Amino acid sequence: MSDERDPGAELVVLRRHAADATLMAGGAAAILLQLADARVAAGVARHSRFRDRPLDRLVGTHAYLTALVFGDDRDIRHVARIVDARHSRVRGDGALAGRPAYDARDADAQRWVAATLLAVALDLEERLTGSRLDEATANALVRGYAPIAARLQGGPAGWPATRDEFEAWWDSRLATLGVGDDARSVARDLLAGTGLPPLLVPLMAPVRLVTAALLPPSLRAAYGMRWTPRVQRAANGWLTALAVLRRLVPAGIRAIPTRASLRRLRRRSRYAEGDLRGRG
Repeated sequence: MSDERDPGAELVVLRRHAADATLMAGGAAAILLQLADARVAAGVARHSRFRDRPLDRLVGTHAYLTALVFGDDRDIRHVARIVDARHSRVRGDGALAGRPAYDARDADAQRWVAATLLAVALDLEERLTGSRLDEATANALVRGYAPIAARLQGGPAGWPATRDEFEAWWDSRLATLGVGDDARSVARDLLAGTGLPPLLVPLMAPVRLVTAALLPPSLRAAYGMRWTPRVQRAANGWLTALAVLRRLVPAGIRAIPTRASLRRLRRRSRYAEGDLRGRG
């Protein structure tokens, strides 16, 4: 098969995909996948305010993705500086028993985080549409997610160019993962809604079900999630409801959170670089 790519067309595919707020339903699953890497779990457990402010990671990740997909060079420089500054403080030498050495600026760890976002996005996209993505679309998304790590310290080396390459790498990586005490502790607080405003806590019931559905069975079991036929039916019911909602709500409305995120980001990036005229 010839590999004829149209970067412009692939960017349109990526932006249409990234603008859809329904994909944020996979956020908790991506975080639990990230925590299954002991280095990420140790860094989050020791350095993050995740337990007190659980929405911060989701909002921050969304802002970073928004900058990479929809922003210009100033927007990207701005978010990259912020993420780099935060990551620079997240490191440990592994001296504490049961915790590995870790560094949030490690290229491999950053590629893993990027890979979890892609894997969950592909899975959720197909669950909501009810069909497998065509090869060209899937490959465009794989390539489109490459800058998530590469814009930091991940670099472009080692990132797959096609879905087949990504899935082969992903399967081999899953076999190396394990859910430790740090991961379970953070996951427990996340899925309980610890730190959320009281009005949002009831939403965690469907989030827990969707999250369980999106995790590989081995990790779902390692996190101690029950997966009975009844739970599976409930999870599928919520996914079906989300799919119906996606069909009923126009794409322009589903993109409102992304547009709002880009406006906030643009004001901040222009201000940071001294261009106050960019506030609009």
